[in-house]
Amino acid sequence: MDLKSLIRDIPDFPKPGITFRDITTLLGNPQGLRYTIDTLADKCQNLGLMPDYVVGMESRGFIFGTPLAYQLQAGFVPVRKPGKLPAPVYTIEYDLEYGSDKLEIHQDAIESHAKVIIVDDLIATGGTAKATAELLDKIGCEVLGFGFIIELKELEGRKNLPDLPIVTIVEY
Repeated sequence: MDLKSLIRDIPDFPKPGITFRDITTLLGNPQGLRYTIDTLADKCQNLGLMPDYVVGMESRGFIFGTPLAYQLQAGFVPVRKPGKLPAPVYTIEYDLEYGSDKLEIHQDAIESHAKVIIVDDLIATGGTAKATAELLDKIGCEVLGFGFIIELKELEGRKNLPDLPIVTIVEY
């Protein structure tokens, strides 16, 4: 299946010179969505990535992480922006191109010895995925690898991630 044909390009968003890869058109296509989740699950299984949990970052990581967790017979754990989780959290601050941001996870969401894979819709510079891996490492989890629907190759986000398996489906 040609997933690129289901991903809409929005030129000059969020600023001039940027082409935004809009997955909402992919999500609205039942066959495309099923193919995406099935392919991601197959690639993870073929690499032996059988986690206890799939961890997805707010918010598009939730969309793909939850059905992937179901396919892999794993639990799903959300990683959120600050102030969104009601119970005690672990927090990590990380640098962005301009400034910094934070991510949080419930302290009781995951055991320290758990095996996890990290999932998001897209890898660009890899900053959010790297921060999530560092957060999970601080908890004592074993990060098995990463899964992304889209990879923006020219931004070389893989170079910023730990040397672990990385699954992608569509490359730009």
